[in-house]
Amino acid sequence: MDRGFGEGAQSWMIHLSGGGWCRDVRECQNRSTTSFGSSKHMPPFKFRGHFSNNKNANPDLFNWNKVMVAYCDGGAFTGDVETVDPATNLHFRGARIFSAVMEDLLSKGLKDAKNALLIGSSAGAYPAMLYCDRFSKLLPNTPRLKCLTDSGYFINVNKNLQKGKGFKTIYKALVTLHGSAKALPKSCTSRMKPELCFFPQNMQQYIKTPLYTIMSPFDIVQVETSLGDYYNANKQNNCSANQKKNLRELRLELLSKFPNASDTKSRGAFIDSQFHHARLQSYWNPQNVSVVNNVTMIKAFGDWYFDRQYYYLIDKHDLPIP
Repeated sequence: MDRGFGEGAQSWMIHLSGGGWCRDVRECQNRSTTSFGSSKHMPPFKFRGHFSNNKNANPDLFNWNKVMVAYCDGGAFTGDVETVDPATNLHFRGARIFSAVMEDLLSKGLKDAKNALLIGSSAGAYPAMLYCDRFSKLLPNTPRLKCLTDSGYFINVNKNLQKGKGFKTIYKALVTLHGSAKALPKSCTSRMKPELCFFPQNMQQYIKTPLYTIMSPFDIVQVETSLGDYYNANKQNNCSANQKKNLRELRLELLSKFPNASDTKSRGAFIDSQFHHARLQSYWNPQNVSVVNNVTMIKAFGDWYFDRQYYYLIDKHDLPIP
């Protein structure tokens, strides 16, 4: 946590960290000895990018209270299993971690927030979306509260396009192991299997709180998981004609499953065409910020959050660009 100052002393951003998922006991045991499984192994955190205190580089958020919620459950903050296997001592309780963190932050001043922002990157993007309305209910007196997902709007691609292992298999194992169904919206699980409700395309419509999405159709994790063999073909001129065809189809499918752009006040978006992943810390600076239609990601989100202008930007390139 980095305390806010000046006019930002009562503004809060809370970022749910990403870091993939663990889907079986062996994977989770391996993670338990790393920074993604226990605070015992977490190195010091450096605040940069959207956490920067530099007003010129981060004009709208530089003086806010900044919180990075470390990711140690492997289940996207959704797990809720009471039983603990004495042989492994693994706890699948990510949903309880989220609740405990919120309770702690409320006591540290979050309850008096004038501006609030719940953020999630990569595997943390889904819980930021999932808990967005709950976050809003915790702060009924906060005048401006919105949510932001970064590089985590992963889609369930059609079978004809699927070349890799796919997210559906990952999410089914995750939901089963972590007991995640209890955390998922009943409005979705009453209509389809719980693992399908892990896809933003199937549950974003139930969110009432304003939500902004940053994503690329050529996100590294999406491409690797859905198309498999294209991960190393990270430059357009290295791709075969068939690979380019599939990348174009992946882009069109992502765009078709994005929130409706008819109400940009409640659903903003910044969709670039770069082959990268999780850009808030590495790309939120004037030196290498993403640009779409001559508008930077920093300006687009800042204007949208503060109701200056409602951006829903989609880059027109149909293949990855530098």
